[in-house]
Amino acid sequence: MQKKKDILIQFGENVRKERLAQKLSQEELADLAGLHRTYIGMIERAEKNITLTNIEKIAKALKVNINQLLK
Repeated sequence: MQKKKDILIQFGENVRKERLAQKLSQEELADLAGLHRTYIGMIERAEKNITLTNIEKIAKALKVNINQLLK
């Protein structure tokens, strides 16, 4: 089983990679997901243990399957 921190790091890296691929700023992604800009930054830096609800919001905002952000 992966350590909790490893999962958060991987998720944050995947969010950042997809956000940059779509040429979105953290603020733009936050607006699309209905979240705060600083929260997106904290997720990308693995500083927040994100909820399933917010994972879904981010995936929908990025128009990707949740699995793409978790691998």
